[in-house]
Amino acid sequence: MDSPTNRGGSSTSSGRSSVIESLRGCTLAGVRIPKEELRKKITLPEYMRVAMKEAIQAKNVEANTVTQLYQAAHADGAELAEPPESPLVVFINSKSGGRHGPELKARLQTLMGEEQVFDLLAVKPHEFVQYGLGCLEKFAALGDSCAKEIREKLRVVVAGGDGTVGWVLGCLGDLDKQGRLPVPPTGIIPLGTGNDLSRSFGWGGSFPFNWKSAVKRTLDRIANGSICRLDSWHVLISMPSGEDLDTPYSLKETEETPLDQELEVEGELPEKVSCYQGVFYNYFSIGMDAQVAYGFHHLRNEKPYLAQGPISNKIIYSGYSCKQGWFFTPCSSDPGLRGLKNILRIYVKKVNSSEWEQIPIPSSVRSVVALNLPSYGSGRNPWGNLKPEYLEKRGFVEAHADDGFLEIFGLKHGWHASMVMAELISAKHIAQASSIRFELRGGEWAEAYMQMDGEPWKQPMNKEFSTFVEIKRVPFQSVVVHGE
Repeated sequence: MDSPTNRGGSSTSSGRSSVIESLRGCTLAGVRIPKEELRKKITLPEYMRVAMKEAIQAKNVEANTVTQLYQAAHADGAELAEPPESPLVVFINSKSGGRHGPELKARLQTLMGEEQVFDLLAVKPHEFVQYGLGCLEKFAALGDSCAKEIREKLRVVVAGGDGTVGWVLGCLGDLDKQGRLPVPPTGIIPLGTGNDLSRSFGWGGSFPFNWKSAVKRTLDRIANGSICRLDSWHVLISMPSGEDLDTPYSLKETEETPLDQELEVEGELPEKVSCYQGVFYNYFSIGMDAQVAYGFHHLRNEKPYLAQGPISNKIIYSGYSCKQGWFFTPCSSDPGLRGLKNILRIYVKKVNSSEWEQIPIPSSVRSVVALNLPSYGSGRNPWGNLKPEYLEKRGFVEAHADDGFLEIFGLKHGWHASMVMAELISAKHIAQASSIRFELRGGEWAEAYMQMDGEPWKQPMNKEFSTFVEIKRVPFQSVVVHGE
């Protein structure tokens, strides 16, 4: 009988590519890039970068200091500024990358204007979008041709993990909603643990050991790299009012928002609901994998000295997953660890269909994942490289990051997940969908665990009323710089 996965030595090639990637990150291969040439190529004129910084700090593009900087730069006799060939700005999560975060920030500031490097602890990406880019747009509207060209050519660098990259991409996506085009393309310096977004677009899975020299090459590649597209997915959580939800920064409370009216809700609805919304780029999951991630994040926050980099993070994460019953506790022994079938319904719009359809959940599944990228859990592809005949039989299409579909699969337990992550088998294929609605009802469960792009939270559940999670594709795509 044919296997649904087209192996073709995929496990061997995956291991080989991981070794090659590591060597590439740790060697000094490549053309030497002179520091001053790079600085000239990517650095904004001083008056402009200082004005952007002042606008962000004042939260006002009309601030007096901003106006004065513009007037001084355009006064009679002032030398007109020339736009750089490839202007860049950097967002860095200095808490990421273990002890390397602050050192990397200092290194980046020496390679360009200090004001072009934004620490996310101090400047949030939405503030940059509203006031930093707003300052450039104001100068351009006043006739500053240099500002106009920089706004059109600007690219963004994100130094952080998947959650940080998604945060910045989401804020840049607001430019599309507001008609403030073009949206600056984004390149990545991987500082997180999994770095699946970074891997998917050719930026590698880890921070290289020789990072001081690698940073120059990375900035140059971001300045010159080709552009590709990425789907993003809007998440709406609608839950009975009265429960507090401690959400990650990727989810924000919003006013009451109706669910898709094309899919009728069975049973009664509560009088009042609380709604939260956000955007993800890689995956959304419910179940045991999210519970393990939640415990790991809290352990890391309580004992930050344990998290000194990706390798130590992975060791701690593996040990913690064993403690949580992901490996050693049978589903039937504890209601809190049983299969998701007892608390979850899944409705989807399948490939080539505009109708909602309920799909069955295998009784053994303890985690359900909706995946956008071909990279999950530090570079693995749990969906697998499926054979054409299997795709046709199941009504699937070949998976891509910009195809408008999510791949929904299940993981049974830690041992099953381990074999999937080792690419010895594929995950349990459930569906491929353009829209998804998860419906959860508590029963004996008081809470469930969820995560999106590595940011987990504890989701309270109600015995009388359902909690809904609705996922739909954002109508515009993110713009990403490819690293290869």
